[in-house]
Amino acid sequence: MKKLLLIDANSVIHRSFHALPPFTGPSGEPTGALYGVASILLKLWREERPAYAAALFDRPEPTFRKKEYAAYKAQRPPAPDELISQIIEAHHLFEAFGIKTFEKPGFEADDLIATFAEQFKGEPDVQVVILTGDRDTLQMIEDDKIVVRTFNKGVSDTTIYDEKTVIEKYGFAPKFMVDYKALVGDPSDNIKGVSGVGPKTATELIKKFGTIEDIWRAVPGDPKLVARLGGREEEAKFSKKLVILERHVPVELSDISGLCITGDMLPVEAYFEKEGFATLLKRFEKGNGAAFASEADAKKKKEKPPSRQQAMF
Repeated sequence: MKKLLLIDANSVIHRSFHALPPFTGPSGEPTGALYGVASILLKLWREERPAYAAALFDRPEPTFRKKEYAAYKAQRPPAPDELISQIIEAHHLFEAFGIKTFEKPGFEADDLIATFAEQFKGEPDVQVVILTGDRDTLQMIEDDKIVVRTFNKGVSDTTIYDEKTVIEKYGFAPKFMVDYKALVGDPSDNIKGVSGVGPKTATELIKKFGTIEDIWRAVPGDPKLVARLGGREEEAKFSKKLVILERHVPVELSDISGLCITGDMLPVEAYFEKEGFATLLKRFEKGNGAAFASEADAKKKKEKPPSRQQAMF
């Protein structure tokens, strides 16, 4: 199937920023995070270049979650200037790869990812691949039609989560991830969850009853559940409201063809030269960035019978 790559830009940039040394470009500007993102993209392009791609960014304005819950992500320290400058510059990096960028005030990158995944999951012969540094988008997984590729260590070791992988790891289907996070909370987003309910209990409750709503419907008839969960339904439902991704962000894109990747690598080579990414430039054939091909392209080229003229030399 053709791939639609949806990149959680802020998450991937942030991970690269902390995983790599603080490189600087020819003008002295920080470039370590940009180098990491570029390396990730080259690896993906070499393994199997996507047919379509989009990079989704967070915005500095308060989101609808922040307006409802002032403590949302309040524990996070401000991003350092050297990271902010690279988040801004990353728009040009993605542009060099032919990847369109999107952002929307009031929404997070994950909401835009959810919107695009929902909008294009029905495209024939297209698989949606979400690239992210966290696991907030696991709730979007559907069979092998929508999968999540996330990092284990650094920026090179990744795992692809499909429906089967999530069930093996968590014990329940991806659609219950919102209920799980509503119960156990999410410290990274400052979502408290339900006090006294940890991962083991949450998993047991979901496997036995299902959603938050199903669990609390069972509470009145079970003295043990009353003792453990009584009076906590509203905090569970509020936490679930915060973790559910918005799948209908108003964006101006009606056709997947608007995300088409041309495959022209010359702008990438030019960008690398500008930023001084000498090591990455070595991955191109000398003097011809367009010759950087995916392994699939190389295999096709290798298998193609030589022409009569080629066979003579």
